[in-house]
Amino acid sequence: MRTIIDNIKREVKKIVVGQDRMIDGLIIGLLCDGHILLEGVPGLAKTTTINALSKSLGLHFKRVQFTPDLLPSDITGTEIYDPVKNEFRIKKGPVFTNLLLADEINRAPAKVQSALLEVMQERQVTIGDETFLLEPPFLVMATQNPVEQEGAYQLPEAQLDRFMLKIIVGYNTKEEELEIARRVANGAFGKIEQVASKSDLEALKEEVKKVHIDPEVEEYMIDLVFATREPKKYSLGDLESYIDFGASPRGSIDLFKAARAVAFMKGKDHVTPIEVAMIAKEVLRHRIILSYEAEAEGISADWIIDKVLEVVPIP
Repeated sequence: MRTIIDNIKREVKKIVVGQDRMIDGLIIGLLCDGHILLEGVPGLAKTTTINALSKSLGLHFKRVQFTPDLLPSDITGTEIYDPVKNEFRIKKGPVFTNLLLADEINRAPAKVQSALLEVMQERQVTIGDETFLLEPPFLVMATQNPVEQEGAYQLPEAQLDRFMLKIIVGYNTKEEELEIARRVANGAFGKIEQVASKSDLEALKEEVKKVHIDPEVEEYMIDLVFATREPKKYSLGDLESYIDFGASPRGSIDLFKAARAVAFMKGKDHVTPIEVAMIAKEVLRHRIILSYEAEAEGISADWIIDKVLEVVPIP
């Protein structure tokens, strides 16, 4: 089954150079039915990667460009009047797909962002008096630009918590950027072929669930989450003034699921603390609410997670 994952990565890499962390994160989201938030400056192939991933799996893909004048009905759909039949009918929005790219999600106001809450959590859409279940798989892959301040809105904590992973997308290396420039200049990007299907994806999900987690490793993951809530109990009292709220229970759930997926992708049949540490930042960084003091001193959630990983005993 892992050969399928290798084939998917090979197809995506036909048009995406580097960015292995982002590609792996998106595949983890697919394996765990988790929504992904990508944060990075423009031009880092975020949209390109998601599009390539959908083509390699033969999934339906739709993209919504979030803007300040976007309405909730632009995403979910609405009732429209049909003068011929003299009745209202449902016009479904772009959420009726497998992969939904919410591009620059922080450009839309809270009312529009909250329209995604029911969709992301319940995987269903209510339009008027009717409720529609979305066909699986359904994943929201959102991007946000951390540079823009004008016309940008803070994502609500409740919505952030519904993203399984938050992946920070950085610049390519010098060698990778040279390769990108050469490929673009010479038109040397390959065509994406479908190498897997929905049934293959479902089979992969079942294999991931079979990955074993020892009770000691399970307790270790819970300790990591609780250390962000009660740092003093874990000899991290100096962090207490930097954290307003620690990671939520969804953080624990997603850490279990993501660690299994990481182990599976590495060819292991069990989870070790190494896999937990590899994915801890992506799972927890958007769930830790920092205090004003932390922001004033330039303390980041990643820095806090590093401190927690250093102190919490490894089984």
